[in-house]
Parts: sequence; structure tokens; C-alpha cells
Amino acid sequence: MAIYIAREATKLWRKVCAETSVELQLLFEKWHLLLAGIVFQYIHGLAARGVHYLHRPGPILQDMGFMALPELGQDKGYLSETVFTSIFLSFLLWSFHPFVYHSKRFYTVLLWRRVLAFLVASQFLRIITFYSTQLPGPNYHCREGSKLATLPPPKNVREVLLINFPRGVLFGCGDLIFSSHMIFTLVFVRTYHKYGSKRLIKLFAWLMAIIQSLLIIASRKHYTVDVVVAWYTVNLVVFFVDKNLPGT
Repeated sequence: MAIYIAREATKLWRKVCAETSVELQLLFEKWHLLLAGIVFQYIHGLAARGVHYLHRPGPILQDMGFMALPELGQDKGYLSETVFTSIFLSFLLWSFHPFVYHSKRFYTVLLWRRVLAFLVASQFLRIITFYSTQLPGPNYHCREGSKLATLPPPKNVREVLLINFPRGVLFGCGDLIFSSHMIFTLVFVRTYHKYGSKRLIKLFAWLMAIIQSLLIIASRKHYTVDVVVAWYTVNLVVFFVDKNLPGT
């Protein structure tokens, strides 16, 4: 048994080393594209913080989703975040499985280049839309009477450029159309649908995306239109970007 374990461990180590060598070579070739995608995540965060300065609380808009789905309450807002975290971590781990498993359908570097391209295109459209139309936030901390609903004018440039994580991410207001959580969720699900090999997991991933959509509305984090526009826009972005981006 010990000899078998040692032999399998040696095979695994060789597999990891071989994949790491190939992936590093791809990283040296594509690093500028990956870096650009990562930098844009920061730009997207700055844009979301900037629109918070413009947000003004007001009466919650009439929403069919709010009428159809019972309100979970402020103490259960963690449910949608838990689902999102599970989706994010699951996708992250899956994206590195070629380093360990022999079945290989993609290179990790090229996969993340593709994912970041989808995210950047979707987030660019999102920035345009939430700066074009600022809605009164339905989330509890964005409602009238909450001290977090508006931000005082910045005192200096550093205050504008510094994103307070996680407070600034979890308690933002004004960046509603369309849902950022759904952007990430749908990009991950669409990517797994294309490159994943397990049909049942593909169906489960879509089910999780639907559950995430319902939880976001039930948690009053977004209006229904924010979720619907996310589904429509992200799927269009993935279709067009995927069509014009060189294959993995």
C-alpha cells in the first residue's frame, strides 16, 4: 500500500510540475491581458464607490418581484452572499483542476483570460447604466433614515481612490442596474457550461444561478429589473466576446 501511494504521489507531482511549466509559459505571454482585467476590477470598484456619492435615498419603487417573493429580512441577507461565495470558490477551485486531473479541456491561464474579458465587457456596460440612472436603493442600508445611504463629500483624493473592503463593497448604494453578483455568477456558470464535463453539475450550476437571482430579490438587494438585465446582458456579452476571442 505504501509503495502504491508513493508511486501515485510521484505521478501527481510530475503532473503538477508539467502543468505549471506550461501555464507559466502562457502566463508570460498573456500576463498583460490578465493584468488589464484585474486592474479593471479596481476601476469598477471605484466607479461603484463614486456613484454612492450621487445616491439619494427615497421611496422604494414598485416591483413585481418584491410582491411575488416574501422579504427575507435584514438578518437573512447573508443567504445570497453565502450562495455567491460558494459559487465563486467552487469555480475558482474547478478552474485549477487541470493541474491535478488528467482530463484536460482548457488551460487555466486562457480560461481566466476569457473570464476577465467577459467581466470587463459586462462591468463596462454596468458602469454606463448605473451612472445614467440612479435609483433609490431597496437594500436596508440604502433606505431613508440610514446613515450609510449617502456618503459625505470626499476630503481628499486618497479617500476617493481607497476602496474600503469589505465595508465599501457590502454597503454600497446607487450601483443597481445591473447586479454585479449576477455578472460574476452568470459568467462562471456560462464558462463551466462550455468547458465543464459533468452534465449534472452543469444543470446544478444553472439551478444555483436561478436561486441566486431569487435570493437577491428576496433580500431586497436589487430590483427585479437589475437581475433581468444582468441575465440578458451577460449572456449577450458572453456570446459576442466568446465568438471573437481566440479559442483556448
